[in-house]
Amino acid sequence: MLALLPTLPVAAGDDHAQQTARRAVEQGRYVPLEAVVRDAMRRHPGTLLEVELDDAVYEVEILRADGVVVELDYDARNGKLLKTELDD
Repeated sequence: MLALLPTLPVAAGDDHAQQTARRAVEQGRYVPLEAVVRDAMRRHPGTLLEVELDDAVYEVEILRADGVVVELDYDARNGKLLKTELDD
């Protein structure tokens, strides 16, 4: 599943944001997205729906087998889980 991440479509204005995030990872200012997704999927196995980076927070959405959508927020600078929300 992680192999699919680089092929996710990017909206037209997101290219600059994507490049900025990539540079932050390369410079060691952000943890790699793969590590965050791996942790989220370990905590809540299911289907990865969406990943966003907003104000140095990775937002990961997963659809679990029980139909519950889980959003996990991680600090992009250190990979620490900040918040978990369940949405039936």
